[in-house]
Amino acid sequence: MRFRAAVFDLDGTLLDTLEDLAGAMNAVLARHGLPPHPVGAYRGFVGEGIEALVRRALPRPLPPEETVAQRVREMRAEYDRRCLACTRPFPGVPELLAACREAGAALAVLTNKPEEPARRLLQALLPEEGFRAVCGARAGLPRKPDPAGARELLDALGVSPQEAFLLGDSGVDMQTAVAAGLFPVGALWGFRPAGELLAAGARLLAASPLDLVPWIR
Repeated sequence: MRFRAAVFDLDGTLLDTLEDLAGAMNAVLARHGLPPHPVGAYRGFVGEGIEALVRRALPRPLPPEETVAQRVREMRAEYDRRCLACTRPFPGVPELLAACREAGAALAVLTNKPEEPARRLLQALLPEEGFRAVCGARAGLPRKPDPAGARELLDALGVSPQEAFLLGDSGVDMQTAVAAGLFPVGALWGFRPAGELLAAGARLLAASPLDLVPWIR
């Protein structure tokens, strides 16, 4: 079947955001005299939103909930200041998006990052790619792996789940695709290993965005 829609995760799939996320959280930790983490450690912290990242980065035992909430607010503010410092599209992403457009597939983004920062990054780094819809974390919408966001995107694009694939770099993304009925494609250039993607239901894995171009065409 020719896919009519291509749904993409953002962090670790379209954009390499790891260094800016790590830098922001490590700045928050340092502000309170807490030890930082290596950038690579954040591969295991990202994927389920800022609050989950903060909880994973804070030392154990976790502080009281009001303190956690304050660190989340600090992380949001710090990341907002530096989110474009080092973040760039992964090599091959523009070519992959062009192949999807040429094949007649509408482009959409589904992310656990809040919607406003997600749109800001897309506008700054992939402004010409023609995303038809962007769905990020917001009040009242469950985060991935809940399929609600994916279904909202499909409704906006006017396609059925069987007519779309979801490309992401984490088990959360693959679980979302399976739950929503989209074809799950795993991005090995992202933040999580192949075993996690396969265990969560990936039906196709790609080592780079360019590897998917012949498949799309």
